[in-house]
Amino acid sequence: MDDKVGMQAGDKVTVASSVVVFNHPEHRGEAFDMKGSNGEVVNVLNEWKGRPISPTLPVVVAFGRYKAHFRADELTPEG
Repeated sequence: MDDKVGMQAGDKVTVASSVVVFNHPEHRGEAFDMKGSNGEVVNVLNEWKGRPISPTLPVVVAFGRYKAHFRADELTPEG
């Protein structure tokens, strides 16, 4: 999808750096560190309505039903 990011939908990834979220369904309202979590890339955002964009957090990763946005350098490929 996006050559700069080097990932595409379907890639299995692990969160490599400390990324704290407050909206995780099992930890609502409290800080939860995603580091070490395994997920699958759902989308790499690089265009909107046919126009190129440069989002801050372009990689959308699914962890079961929960999805979160990451920078490519916060993730490492599995395998």
